[in-house]
Amino acid sequence: MKTYLLTPLLATLTTALLGCSPASQPAGIERKILLQSSTSWDNTPYTRYPAAAPELTLLKLKIPANTELDWHTHPIPNAAYILAGELTVEGKDNGLVQHFKQGEALAEMVDTTHRGKTGDKPVELIVFYAGSQGIPLSE
Repeated sequence: MKTYLLTPLLATLTTALLGCSPASQPAGIERKILLQSSTSWDNTPYTRYPAAAPELTLLKLKIPANTELDWHTHPIPNAAYILAGELTVEGKDNGLVQHFKQGEALAEMVDTTHRGKTGDKPVELIVFYAGSQGIPLSE
């Protein structure tokens, strides 16, 4: 499984929250890169951002056990971090399937039809979207 990192966002958050760069952060601060990628989990490259002023969205989602989400797409880049449970994501057209567990992050597909399925336990995740006003998070 490919490991993803989220260096730019964490560096920005460290600087914003602590008033310092990651290289000069105070002792005792722990910093773990969770995700950084220029491709989605199926290795499809991200090609562009919306040509409008940015709007960031951060969601906490709870999905019941044994749930199969509808097929959908995302028109903007987004990433998820699994707080609890396990999630299987599958691409409709390419047939690829990947399983993600608690503590793992995934770079979501953009403009590609996919869905998620939960297992025997509910899934709780944080999803970060990098979009623009008026653009839906999913379609």
